[in-house]
Amino acid sequence: MATLDSANGTSATLAPAFIVSAPGKTIVYGEHAVVHGKAAIAAAISLRSYLLVTTLPSSSRTITLRFSDIGLDHTWDIADLPWKVFEQKRKGDNDLITALDPELVEAMQPHIEAVGKGEEEGEKKKIHQAAASAFLYLFLSLGSPSHPGTIYALRSTIPIGAGLGSSASVSVCIATALLIQSHTLSGPHPDQQSQEAEAQLQRINRWAFVGEMLIHGNPSGVDNTVATNGHAVLFQRTDPKSPPKVEILREFPELPLLLIDTCQAKSTAAEVAKVGALKKRHPAVVEGILSSIDAITRSVYEKISEAGFDATEESGIAHLGELMEVNHALLASLGVSHPRLERLRTLVGGSGVGWTKLTGAGGGGCAITLLKPGVLAGKGGPGDALKELDVKLEEEGFVKYQTTLGGDGVGVLSPAVLRGKEIDLEGFLKAEGREGVEGLVGGEGGAEGEGWRYWRP
Repeated sequence: MATLDSANGTSATLAPAFIVSAPGKTIVYGEHAVVHGKAAIAAAISLRSYLLVTTLPSSSRTITLRFSDIGLDHTWDIADLPWKVFEQKRKGDNDLITALDPELVEAMQPHIEAVGKGEEEGEKKKIHQAAASAFLYLFLSLGSPSHPGTIYALRSTIPIGAGLGSSASVSVCIATALLIQSHTLSGPHPDQQSQEAEAQLQRINRWAFVGEMLIHGNPSGVDNTVATNGHAVLFQRTDPKSPPKVEILREFPELPLLLIDTCQAKSTAAEVAKVGALKKRHPAVVEGILSSIDAITRSVYEKISEAGFDATEESGIAHLGELMEVNHALLASLGVSHPRLERLRTLVGGSGVGWTKLTGAGGGGCAITLLKPGVLAGKGGPGDALKELDVKLEEEGFVKYQTTLGGDGVGVLSPAVLRGKEIDLEGFLKAEGREGVEGLVGGEGGAEGEGWRYWRP
């Protein structure tokens, strides 16, 4: 696309806009047990974040971060940023970074404090500055003073603060976009070798983890690993001082899922403390429960690893679903369920559409329902049960998201053109809700036939 550079009157070519997308995640098996050294499985969900990257004319020497879903819109002058400090300590894009550099964080601080200036101190401002910190640290680490002026516009269909990996999804999008702009990523393309695709995903994941450190301080690395790779991961931390062992489960099947928000506020810290206190009072009993949860996780891992396992067959999906319900019962015995979660399980159980358990810390929050085969078919048959359930859920104040479990990780639409139509900044920011955003970008993450590409080792 040719434009006239107003600074010198010459014709300049702008890089085409592109979109990066990454999924959220949910814990499917192993909550709370994982805090006590057991294994858990987390999987990607098709609720996703989308980052539209629009290059500005060369006369525009600014970068803008717009996250309209949380009301964040801030612009920095590229020349004013602390390049000297960052360039003195620059890491290679393949380097493993396990801790933030305090000097770099300090150099960046005045530029973060400018975000939300004039706003009241509170949760909103805290979220804005955390997002800006992750973005700016990555920008200064991967960019340069000659970086083109750019608008980075974010949209997300992932509920924020629900334990669904929204921040990791955003970090993956930002890291991928900046690596693309710095020409240090290869692909994705259909003929890419598995080893090469794996190397690109590892590079993205390492930098996304840096973004997560800016937001969470001491993240496990699980959320960004799921958002980068998709599918599912088995993770276990046996030593609190060491990173968890993470195994990517690329054989994890794509499964139809309901994610249902109880709209009941919860505290992860309080629920974790509750289980810890119970274990202190009844160590042998609670250890037995946690070991049983671990056995469920291991059973699922072994099942999906079997040659010929088919989750589309009733017996295959029933195996996974039944273990979800047993997992929930064990979590409830630890005291981390809630009347809203139990009411939800009653409603879903009565409808016969699938198997339900809490996900995350419990005490409220969200639950997941693995749908039985044929439930989505409709046509006067099985789909009616789901429609009836929708009505009941809405009547009782639950919020339902119909999604897919175990899908693709980070993907790229370049250029930002879908079905022959350019996705421009104005349309992207104005898209209303999940339906509007997904309709604009081509569904839940976008299909490969429509121009989206994914790294697939």
